[in-house]
Amino acid sequence: MWEQPASLFLQYPGLIPFAVLGESVNAEETLRQVAKRVDQIVDPTTKANLMAASGILAGLKLEDEIVYRILRRDIMQESTVYRSIERDARKEEKRAIALNLLRGGVALNLIVSSTGLSIEEVQQIQQQLNESAKN
Repeated sequence: MWEQPASLFLQYPGLIPFAVLGESVNAEETLRQVAKRVDQIVDPTTKANLMAASGILAGLKLEDEIVYRILRRDIMQESTVYRSIERDARKEEKRAIALNLLRGGVALNLIVSSTGLSIEEVQQIQQQLNESAKN
């Protein structure tokens, strides 16, 4: 893929996200071309998904700040992929908070109400904590 010219990927809508990984003199400029090409897409769902996929793949080659400066974050946030990643991140954050609260001896019902996790999820985290303490 990296041996193929970025311009090749820009020719086909389904391949646009891969353009920044293609061969080019300037990956940042290629990402600008990607953004311009995606902005031309009429269907909002397709546009959002291509923008999110482009951002994810661009992150393999460019810093986050460059990606977010060039790509429209508001469009990316409409993508089902982006929303799924965000949901997973929030869930992991809640689990980390629950783990810290359990280590601090906070009552299960307070952890449930504070994190929004179910009692079963908190009990599962507690069980994992207990098992790791035994080892």
